[in-house]
Amino acid sequence: MTQPFHIAIPVQDLEKCRTFYRAILNCKEGRSTDQWVDFNFFGHQLVIHQKEGYEPTVSVTNPVDGHEVPVPHFGVVLTWEDWHSLADRLKAANIEFEIAPCIRFKGKVGEQATMFFKDPENNALEFKAFQDMSQLFAK
Repeated sequence: MTQPFHIAIPVQDLEKCRTFYRAILNCKEGRSTDQWVDFNFFGHQLVIHQKEGYEPTVSVTNPVDGHEVPVPHFGVVLTWEDWHSLADRLKAANIEFEIAPCIRFKGKVGEQATMFFKDPENNALEFKAFQDMSQLFAK
């Protein structure tokens, strides 16, 4: 069994982010207080922490396969079908993509479906999928 990761991120507007992760990404809410919220983030633990005066840093990107990839970012590798369902749901919700859903490294080792977007606090997220999961760490 793969062990779930844990990530905690700062946010200024706890309610706005709570709504985003719950309503847009369909993450089930776990324990919470008026200062933080736990989410089941696709089987992993994401905690958003209210931090008054938090100012997201300047966006930095790195070129990857013809796209400017936001760094840092986090996300999940989904099944091919789940990735497409999420992409459709995000498009229907008019989410603004940093990198629209696409196939990266087409015909090469590591070919993958990928998309990047940001949460309401400017945290970059990437969701990806492989038709062949053996390509996840392939060289």
